[in-house]
Amino acid sequence: VVDADIACHYKRFPMHLFAYRVHTHRLGKVVSGYRVRNGQWTLIGRQSPQLPQAFYPVEHPVDVTYDDILAARCVFSGEGRTTETHIGGTANDEMCNFYIMYYMEAKHAVSYMTCTQNANPEMFRNIPQEANIPIPVKSDMLKTTRGHQEETKDTDKSSLLQQAKKEEEDTLDQGDFYSLLSKLLGEREGVVHVHKHNPTEKAESDLVAEIANVVQKKDLAREITSHDERDNTILVRDRIHKFHRLESTLRPPENRHFSLQQPQHGEGSWEKEHTGDFHLEEAVEWPGLDLKLGQVSGLALDPENNLVIFHRGDHVWDENSFDSKFVYQQRGLGPIEENTILVLNPSDAKLLHSMGKSLFYLPHGLSIDKNGNYWVTDVALHQVFKLGADDKEPLLILGVALQPGSDRNHFCQPTDVAVDPNTGSIYVSDGYCNSRIIQFSPNGLYVMQWGEETSLGRARPGQFHIPHSLALVPDFSQLCVADRENGRIQCFRLGTGEFIREIKHKSFGRELFAVSYVPGGLLFAVNGMPYPGEAEPVQGFVMNFSTGEIIDTFIPIRKSFEMPHDVVASEDKTVFVGDVHARAVWKFASTEKMEHRSVKKAGIEVQEIKESETIVEARLKNNPESTDPLKKQEKQHLVRQASTGVSFVLITTLLIIPVVVLLAILVFIRWRKTTVYGAGEHKLDSSSARILGRLRGKGGGGLNLGNFFASHKGYSRKGFDRLSTEGSDQEKDEDDGTDSEEECSAPPPPPAPSSS
Repeated sequence: VVDADIACHYKRFPMHLFAYRVHTHRLGKVVSGYRVRNGQWTLIGRQSPQLPQAFYPVEHPVDVTYDDILAARCVFSGEGRTTETHIGGTANDEMCNFYIMYYMEAKHAVSYMTCTQNANPEMFRNIPQEANIPIPVKSDMLKTTRGHQEETKDTDKSSLLQQAKKEEEDTLDQGDFYSLLSKLLGEREGVVHVHKHNPTEKAESDLVAEIANVVQKKDLAREITSHDERDNTILVRDRIHKFHRLESTLRPPENRHFSLQQPQHGEGSWEKEHTGDFHLEEAVEWPGLDLKLGQVSGLALDPENNLVIFHRGDHVWDENSFDSKFVYQQRGLGPIEENTILVLNPSDAKLLHSMGKSLFYLPHGLSIDKNGNYWVTDVALHQVFKLGADDKEPLLILGVALQPGSDRNHFCQPTDVAVDPNTGSIYVSDGYCNSRIIQFSPNGLYVMQWGEETSLGRARPGQFHIPHSLALVPDFSQLCVADRENGRIQCFRLGTGEFIREIKHKSFGRELFAVSYVPGGLLFAVNGMPYPGEAEPVQGFVMNFSTGEIIDTFIPIRKSFEMPHDVVASEDKTVFVGDVHARAVWKFASTEKMEHRSVKKAGIEVQEIKESETIVEARLKNNPESTDPLKKQEKQHLVRQASTGVSFVLITTLLIIPVVVLLAILVFIRWRKTTVYGAGEHKLDSSSARILGRLRGKGGGGLNLGNFFASHKGYSRKGFDRLSTEGSDQEKDEDDGTDSEEECSAPPPPPAPSSS
């Protein structure tokens, strides 16, 4: 009896398992699959591979989350065999497969994943004993009874080899067929290899034979190492496996490709993932850049997606703020006498709410939990505060005011806070003069801490040189830290503080100030100004969280970064950056959201212009009014004038159209008259005469269109008599022989009296 074990760490978003399928060749006795979490083995499915090939429902639904282990064991028996059997891709060989059907959230979905290694052989010492017990199968249920009968009769070796070769050829031809399908469907990763058992019914056999005749001429085989005499053999796997692979061929146009990091030793391997092209640009129409702020130290988005700013008002952190023991030296200034927390509409920067007056000395970090509570740090007070959105007094205070320290009850210039939305656990990065992360219970009780000061040489995992910003990643149960002076991001496991990985790029430079995560797998960060002689610019970064690779970088257009201190991003990939030196907040949006649109209305192409208010209605206290709103109002006025101009042209065009149509009708009638009746004396029917009669009018001051058409465009009345107006009281005018009459003619002279 031989066991074959496979196990991999799962490194993706949660998936939910609902069906499984097992597969080996003749020697397989039982295949079992498990999810292993915190040492606990949970059965996914267990079945004999000799039963009909089908997906069986999972008895109890199983979910798999980040860093769980997926494990499978195949048990083989060589009883009755007189020769060796190898692991391989032919019918003579053996293989071990455990297939899983699952579903995921659409935005995180991956249609195909594989696990092909054994990440931790030692763990299989604890596999449930049921995985080693064969499942009995009745003889009439065997999938390849003929093959088994031939084996048990111990027929001669040449007969067995001949039978195996025939079966292999049948399977090969089917593999060629599926490989051809794969190429026709545009599979970019080459020929996909599928296993298909020999059909047992005659109809299926005939179909396979017919397909074989077609594909026999196709040279689609890929050369592999084989245990038989064939040079070009197709590795064949299961047909359902193939259908999963075919699904992956229906892909959108080529995207930028980001490969997963090489798996750490013992982690197994997973499919690479793809991330689409993505680019951020400054939203230049956003007026928030013109707000009058103090040093901007923290940014966050509340549950309504409003932007919340934490700034220092008229207080400044400089070389005089602290002594050598990190004690604040400017207490005589008192707390900041203006609201330090501002809630803005993210679209137009309109002030919605403000608070935090007379509470803080030197604000620093800001985060907001799922209930809308504000968590802030003050480096002068060495404290952490929990504030309700509408409360003037703190709901919870951690640390001792104005007293730096390194024990469980003190902080030393704490920088940021993150709250686990699932457990309520509180994580504090502490800070400028302590190099640690501290975990507290939801009630503020000390739980644990990790981290140490960076030693000489390369910074090791878990060492910090100013842990400056925190990003909680609930999708992966991780907490990521912007290790500022080490210019890197370190990620740790929630609840244990176990180091998971480091993200570090040359383009970060020496300093990385802040990090932010959004569901969907994107990580945002900002770095610091380069040191003299260094070339790396100050900029923002967008990264693929799974791989750590940089997807995009971004910089502002209207005003340059000086010292970007915090970054926050929303799920729609809108990003805000706060700068402590520039005292400004920028807004960035993906280029796909900023594309200028145009529509066609009534056959006229009209560009859509979205009118937005550019005046911040509420100003901060004691700040002078800016003249910028006046300029913006002037711009708005110009936009409205342009709009009015477009409307005037449109209305004028619509009014002219009927007049042009009417004139065209009259020209046509005139042309018909001259063409049909010639130069003689002719008559027009009464209805047409009435039309022209009414148009010409009888009284003075009328619009004489008849004379107009007669005197323009080369028309002449010479040789023509006046039209007869039967049924009309209009009198015939004398022809004065002139060709030139005004469009608006004077009243005709009265008729001469007749002689008696």
